[in-house]
Amino acid sequence: MTEDSLEYKEDSRFIGKSVEVAVRIGLVGLLVGWSFFIIRAFIDPVLWGVIIAIGCYPLHQKLAAVMGNREKLAAALLTIVALAVLLVPTVLLTESSIRGIQTLKGKIENGTLTLPPPSDKVAGWPVIGKPIDKAWRGASQNMGETIHNLTPLIKKYGKKLLSGLMGVGLTILQFVISIIISGVLLVNAGVGGKAAQAVLSRVAGKQGETLANLAGATIRSVVQGVLGIAVIQAVLAGVGLVAAGVPMAGFWALIVLVLAIVQLPPILILGPIIVYVFSIHETTPAVIFMLWSILVSMSDTFLKPLLLGRGVEVPMLVILLGAIGGMMMSGIIGLFIGPVVLSISYKIFYSWIQNDPSQLQKPEPVSPEPKNPTPET
Repeated sequence: MTEDSLEYKEDSRFIGKSVEVAVRIGLVGLLVGWSFFIIRAFIDPVLWGVIIAIGCYPLHQKLAAVMGNREKLAAALLTIVALAVLLVPTVLLTESSIRGIQTLKGKIENGTLTLPPPSDKVAGWPVIGKPIDKAWRGASQNMGETIHNLTPLIKKYGKKLLSGLMGVGLTILQFVISIIISGVLLVNAGVGGKAAQAVLSRVAGKQGETLANLAGATIRSVVQGVLGIAVIQAVLAGVGLVAAGVPMAGFWALIVLVLAIVQLPPILILGPIIVYVFSIHETTPAVIFMLWSILVSMSDTFLKPLLLGRGVEVPMLVILLGAIGGMMMSGIIGLFIGPVVLSISYKIFYSWIQNDPSQLQKPEPVSPEPKNPTPET
């Protein structure tokens, strides 16, 4: 057999193997892409469920120990409490909003809608005081004409508002699904932890377990030190707003939550509300609300050292970019997922750059090898 024929056969075998490998890779890629498009709608709820489960795992273990090591019962109790915390205010706010809209619609149709004139203090507000006072007084004197002038704007932005409300409803549904998923994961926490370590070990080799520990610690740190503090500030702000009789207190509390997540002081939204409270209340309750708002805005200074995990601090810019980018990509639920995912990526990348991926797991001391004894002569 000549050399040309041997080379031809080798080339044919190489081409055949290359085509076979390419077909296999293509089929695997097709299967992965197809699977991704099937579960794409569930990625955010599942990811958020994983984050909630990891963040609540220490609490779950303590609760299970108190209840006699009943992990399933502890997970069910945490799930029910979380669903109640989410759904009860949502139902109450929805019912209140519906009643308010129906009442407003009835007054507009009957021509009985009135607006009290503004206080003299409104005109003294800097920059915006005089325009607001003029518009407010015009509406209080002739509500019918004001509604007629606002009708084109209502028609223009009504559909957008309805679409936004539907998006909020879908987001709440995603949160409900995520909470249920987190409860299931807490029941099978041991199996899930081993699976995560196995996957990362396949990807990162010997450092897989260390990276799994690093990711878990980062998730708990961000959930407790960022999201937890944001929720506390929003709840405290909501209590103060309701006590002061501020309209749409739930909406303003939601804005406070968003500001706190992106690491901006809640006083940015509470400041103008303080001015409004001074214009409608006496001095004493207005001062109390102002002090409460300042306390809420400054509460992160003493809450972060208590809730933020040691050794896994994340720069504010990373959290800010994660919150904004997550919200742009996935809506409100992305506001929660984004900071966590980006923080994990940052910590793993930072550990890789520093060539110290075991910063959260100290290596075991290695005993020195015994020296070879001197040979006997």
